[in-house]
Parts: sequence; C-alpha cells; structure tokens
Amino acid sequence: MYHVLSAHQFDRNQLNQLFRMAEIMEYTAANGGSNLLNGKIMAALFFEPSTRTRFSFESAMMRLGGKVISTENAAQFSSAIKGETLEDSIRVISSYADLIVLRHNEVGAATRAAKVSAVPVINAGDGAGEHPTQSLLDLFTIQKELGSIDNIHIAMVGDLTYGRTVHSLSYMLSRYENVTISFVSPENCPIPQKVKDFLEEQGVTYYEEDDLQTVAEKVDVLYMTRIQKERFPSGEEYLKAAGKYVIDQNVLDRMKQHAIILHPLPRAGEILPEVDEDPRAAYFRQATNGVYIRMALLAYCLGDKRAEAEMEALSKVMG
Repeated sequence: MYHVLSAHQFDRNQLNQLFRMAEIMEYTAANGGSNLLNGKIMAALFFEPSTRTRFSFESAMMRLGGKVISTENAAQFSSAIKGETLEDSIRVISSYADLIVLRHNEVGAATRAAKVSAVPVINAGDGAGEHPTQSLLDLFTIQKELGSIDNIHIAMVGDLTYGRTVHSLSYMLSRYENVTISFVSPENCPIPQKVKDFLEEQGVTYYEEDDLQTVAEKVDVLYMTRIQKERFPSGEEYLKAAGKYVIDQNVLDRMKQHAIILHPLPRAGEILPEVDEDPRAAYFRQATNGVYIRMALLAYCLGDKRAEAEMEALSKVMG
C-alpha cells in the first residue's frame, strides 16, 4: 500500500488483512503503544474543519512512535490564501514529512496531490467525493459488532448526495456477499446516480426508500448521517432536508435486537441523546475504532521489514 485515495482500490483480501492489522493495533494501543514509526513524520493538511479524523490520525501516529506536523484550517492559515496551488503546496510539504494526510473541499484533490507528492498521500475526505478511511473504520466496526459483513442489510440515511462517507461505504460493501442497501433520503439529496450505476454493475441489491420507520424494522445496520448545511447550494434547499429523519425511541422500538446504529459524526440533531444509552448505539465505539484502523493504515504505508516482524510477533501473542 502506498497512497490511500479511494474505496475502489481495496479488494476483499486487502480489507481482511487491514482489519486483522487493526485488531493488532488495538492490542498495541492498549499495551502502551509502539515505536514502529519512530523517526517518521506525518503532515496533517486539512483545508476543511475536522475533529475526529484529524485527531484520530494524529493519535494513531503518536501511538506508533511517530511525530506530527499539522494545520487544521489550511485554507486560511497557509500559502493557499496567497494563491499557491494545491500541487505546489504538496510538492513542498512532501519534502518535510514522510506521509501526508489531506482533507480538501474539492472532489479529486487527493488524487491531484498524489500525482506530485514524493511521499504517500492519504485521502481524509475530498469535498462531496470520498472518505475511504472513514468507510474502513465503518466496515471494521460492523465486523466487530455483528461478526460478519456478509449477508447484512444496511440502511444509509440522510444527506446521500453530498455525504462522501456513504459513497465510499457503498463502494466497499460491494466486496462482500449478499449485501442489501436501503438508501433513505430527502427528495433533494438522493444517492448519486454514479453510485447506483456502480452497485448495479457489481450486482449489489439496493432500494431507494423514504420511510425510516419501516426501514428500521428490516435492517442490521442503521447508518445515519447529518444534513450538511455547508454543502447545500442554498439555505432554502438545506431547510427542505433538515430534520426530516431523526432516530428516537420510536425508531429504537422498531429495530431488531441485534442491529446497530452507526454515524460518522458529528451529529446535528438526527440522533437524540436518549438513544446513546441503548447498547445498539455503536457510534462512539465506531469513532474509537478509527484510531486502530488509521494505525493500521500508517503501518502499511510507512512500515518496513522491521514493522512486518513486529506485527507478526504481536499476532502470535494475540493468537
């Protein structure tokens, strides 16, 4: 693994290996971390605000003994405000660090960066395009919570047009057997046609629905997303979608006992606080899993033969 740019680049074997590595990293983190990436530097270059993604990447790097240089608001506090192109910024920053984690407001920005970078680039979200590392931790969470990703029915709810997490997750779910997806969204932010075309090509069964109460009774995973005000073309369009779908006690009462609720966070009223205490509310456990997945990704992108040996030894200890 070198660059991590899209959900499309992962096959099932790679996903299995990555999840096994994440399990090892969870063990590593619980036992004081590692010096696996001692001497390595990660640059976190974020042109859009982030808390969970940026902090989890930084935490992952530090738990592996590496160091971090970071900017949370590169659009305002970097040479970008002086008119420097993304490509020029990446050329320079890739000479300062061993890996770049990039979040950008433009679709395709990570791919552009990778073309000129001298070091690996990890896509931490590119506008309304993709967010592959979020989808990796989503799948890892489903596997941990349900025991398998095959044979599940998942509902993706909310802003599906601009919600990059659901795009990447849809692509990755195509790697598994007998998966059914229900897309539940307001009329003005449906799942994009390109995602539906891909699922049809891969033979994945999907439905477009508008009744959350009915869908909640059928699914194993309820994947909620917020209505992203900042991505809508106007306040009027945002208001058409805002508040349409909310997970509350009524939805919980309809869900299967083994089902789980996921959310990439932050939430903005679409999951009521009363839901948090239900054991099926897995979204905070999901966020924690982000550290382990990102530790695994960093190890794959930056690890050497010594890293492979250390991971093999830990794997034997874990059994």
